[in-house]
Amino acid sequence: MINEGSVTIETADEMRDLARSMAAWVRAGDVVVLSGPLGAGKTTWTQGFAEGLGVRGAVTSPTFVIARSHPSITGGPALIHVDAYRVGDALEFDDLDLVNDQADSVTVVEWGAGHTDRLSAQPLLVTIERSSSDDASEQRRVSWHGRGARWHVPLPSDS
Repeated sequence: MINEGSVTIETADEMRDLARSMAAWVRAGDVVVLSGPLGAGKTTWTQGFAEGLGVRGAVTSPTFVIARSHPSITGGPALIHVDAYRVGDALEFDDLDLVNDQADSVTVVEWGAGHTDRLSAQPLLVTIERSSSDDASEQRRVSWHGRGARWHVPLPSDS
């Protein structure tokens, strides 16, 4: 089931591979909320996710522009990549006006905890944590939890 799980990731390539496979779980209108400390790998995860969705454009952190849209090159949903790190409150987040493009896209929000309730009552919550305090270690623990009935479905490989 998609609704929850966790895995230990050893490298940035493994992080991208995991996210690439998780892209098969989503459909247009879905919201993915990424949480984790600075440098945990949220943007690296989003790069792999974007590859899995088949969208155009290099995925980089949208910290200063807040949000970037990446159109599909495969006929699937577009990716809206948001970095809410600099967003102060829910009203400021609402000013981004993400709802208008959301129906045809998958929205990934880094630092989205507490900001995305108006976008979706059933987001996929992904948390990335460092496995050790050693800054040189790339090992991460990635866990996910799908909130709501939307995510209580078999994994694509289970069908």
